[in-house]
Order: sequence, then structure tokens, then C-alpha cells
Amino acid sequence: MRIPGGIRVRLALTVVGIVAGALTVAYLIVVPSLEQRFVDARLDQLEELGGSLSKELPENQFLWREAVDRFAVVSGARVAVLDVLKQDPPTLAVMADSRRGRSSDVQNDPVALRAVVSGTPQRGRVTDRSGDDAVVAVPLETGAVLLLRAPLEDSLNTVELVKQRFLLAAAFALVLALVLALTAAGLLANRLRRLETAAERIADGDFAVPIVDHGDDEIGQLAVAFDRMRVRLAQLDNARKEFVANASHELRTPLFSLGGFLELMADEDLDEETRRGFLLTMQGQVERLAKLSTDLLDLSRVDAGQLTVAQEPVDLCEAARALVLELEHLALSSGQALEVRAEGDVWSLADEDRVLQIGRALVANALVHTPQGTRVVVRAHRRGSRALLSVEDDGPGIPADQREAVFERFYRGEGTIAPGSGLGLAIARELARLMQGAVRLDSGDGRTVFTLDLPAEPAPSRVSTPRFSRENGVALGEERTQV
Repeated sequence: MRIPGGIRVRLALTVVGIVAGALTVAYLIVVPSLEQRFVDARLDQLEELGGSLSKELPENQFLWREAVDRFAVVSGARVAVLDVLKQDPPTLAVMADSRRGRSSDVQNDPVALRAVVSGTPQRGRVTDRSGDDAVVAVPLETGAVLLLRAPLEDSLNTVELVKQRFLLAAAFALVLALVLALTAAGLLANRLRRLETAAERIADGDFAVPIVDHGDDEIGQLAVAFDRMRVRLAQLDNARKEFVANASHELRTPLFSLGGFLELMADEDLDEETRRGFLLTMQGQVERLAKLSTDLLDLSRVDAGQLTVAQEPVDLCEAARALVLELEHLALSSGQALEVRAEGDVWSLADEDRVLQIGRALVANALVHTPQGTRVVVRAHRRGSRALLSVEDDGPGIPADQREAVFERFYRGEGTIAPGSGLGLAIARELARLMQGAVRLDSGDGRTVFTLDLPAEPAPSRVSTPRFSRENGVALGEERTQV
């Protein structure tokens, strides 16, 4: 069942419950202990007086009445002398009593009976029709028993007054605790309500208003965490919008191009050479769409955590040679030099297909974004426990303020007109991370190096047949190939 008032009332009731529990424990400890102290103090006083008065009791029984009257004045208690009529069972008879009238109420006093049986002074608290009394019984040498019985009314009245004052103070403390708890809980609830409102605002897509809480407690820390989440979600939302806009643009461009060529081919009377040129151009646009869709699919799998990579020995030297063989036509068409340098055995535990995918992105990036005559070197080497596949060019380099941005999705550099979707380096970095590696950039004037850094692996005892071969009789085992 939901408590009206929510967390505010719950916190207040919890505080009041704790205070009430503490006061109850204090009451159960203090009040009975105080009462027992008063009783013990009175018994100690009577016991001390009983010991001294028993020595002053005259041997002449006719003088006992006068003596007990005097003892009563001195002790402030009722004093009686009881004689033992028989021992088994003990039977007592009142010989003298400071209280006039009937003395039957003390004739079979349990404390006096215990003193007769034990032969030692006894003490105790006796409650009967005559009241609540502190009782001390002292055996005499004559066989009689001196009994001192003092009412505890005054002491118990003091205890009762303490009880009343304690309960009154407890009631006041509970009311004060309830008021203070409701106030404090209300302040906390208001802070939490502000966080709730901010969370609902963020859930509705409004990331503009900062979340501020000036407290330095857990709620303040929660507000700071919420604000960090707001900023991060705003960044992700902006990235999503940019991603959708860029993806739409990248898809629209080849689609418009294909539509235009199809319209020309349908409406115009084209010669065979022109038609063939249109078909080649359209084929290129289809390939561009296919690559873009593949890249987008890879990114979606990475974001969803569904992209998996294999773990197998990969020869980075072979991968470097294969990349040069695969992309040499691109270097030839742009008038650039493409070289491979492999230093010994460089093996890594990775996914061979993904390593080649990353290598293609790095080499294609170097060839596309550097001018004619640039030399691009694909190098495989080992450094300590790391296996490195690097692509180096002697082009103009990348400005410092753009070096981190080149790994962002759809980024293609300021003022660049180079083709491509701008997804290659972003996918390369994510794939490297999945293989426990990284893609690093080192760029300066006249030199740019992209490096795929992977964990090194000892060369396997049996090496499988190379997956790639080069046409026209050029072997993969060449240490250096220049185009």
C-alpha cells in the first residue's frame, strides 16, 4: 500500500520511529534502574540501622515496647520484635510493635521467616495490603528477630515523577522529531523532485537546461552525475542527428546520380561508347552505395555490440604485401608510389579479414588525400610485445586541430573534395579496439603515419598457404614492391 506523501512521509516516520525506539530503550533502562536504586538505598539504610539497633535491644522483654518505639523514631520505620514459637515450620509471634493496633500483617513476614531459617540478616521488598515496603530482618542472640519495615511511598513517588517527566519529554521529543523530520525530508524530497523533473525533461529530448544542485552530499553528487549524463546525451543526440544527415546526404548523392544517368539513357539516343561510359559511371555509384551500406552495417553492429572478430594468427608482413598488390592500381591512376617494407616475421593474434579491412582504409586514405607524386609506404614491424602495421606518406600532413577529428564518422577534412563517406577511419579504430589494439596517428610537416597496433604473437610452427596472390607472376615473398 502506498503511503500518502511519498518519500517525505516515509523518511519522517522512519526518523520518528528511530527516536521512539531510542526513547523506549532509554525508559526501560533508566526508570527500572532508578527505582531499584531508591529501593536498595533504603534497604542499605535499614540494614545498617538494624545491625546497630539489634545490639541496643534490652534483654528484658518488658522493655522491648519502649525500645521499639525509640527505634522507630530513630529509623523512621516501623520496628517490631518477633519471637520464634517453633522452628519447623517456623512460626513467629509479635512481641513488640512500634505501630499500635493489630500486628498480624508482620507475624508471618517472609523476610523475617528467611532470617529465622538462615540465621543471618535478610532484606527484601514486600508488597501486601499494607503497602509497598522495604524490609530488613536481623536475628537476635535470644532467638528473636528484629524487623524494620519502611514504606517506599516517598521513593516511589519520586520515581513516578521521573516517569511522568520522562514521558512528557519523550512526547515533546517525538513531536519535535516529527516536525524536524518532515521539514528535512521535505527539503530532500524537493531536491529529488527537481532531479525527477530534470530526468523527465531529458527523457523528452530537452538537453538545454543544466541540472544544478548546490548540496555536497549524495544527492548533490547524483545531480552532478545527471548533468554529466545530460551533456553526454546531448552530444550523442547531436552526433545522431549529424550521422543521419550525413548518411542521408551520402545516400542521396549516388542515388541522384544514378537517377540522372537512367533518365538520360531512357530519353536520349546515345551512341554505344557514351552508353558504355554511363554504365561504367553507374557501376561506380552502385559500388559506392554498396560500400556505404557495408560501412553503415559495420557501425551499427559496433554500436550494438554485435560485431565479433576472430582470434587467429595473422602475418602482418603478408598482409602488408597483399594490401600493396590489391591497391597498386589506385596508386598508378593517381601517379603515386606505393611501397611495402616487411621486417622479419611479424605475427599477431587478430582477425585477418578485419586487419586487411583496416589496412585498406589506411592505404586508401593516404592515396586519396595526398597529391600526385607522394610516396606511400606500407610497413610491418615489431616493437617489443606489439605488432605494428603502419602506412606512412610524405604528403603535406594533417593540421594538429584535425588529427583527432579524422577518426570521427563522416569527417573528411576542411575544404576537401576527396570522394568517400568519411567512415573508413572511424570503423578502423573500432575494429582495432575489438582486437585489443588501437589505430594511432602521428603527423607533422612532410610526414603522416597511421599505425595499427596489435598484440604480438609468436610465429606458428606451420604457416598456411597465403590467401592472396598477384597476377602477372609477381610473388608475395618480395621484400619491396614499388609502383
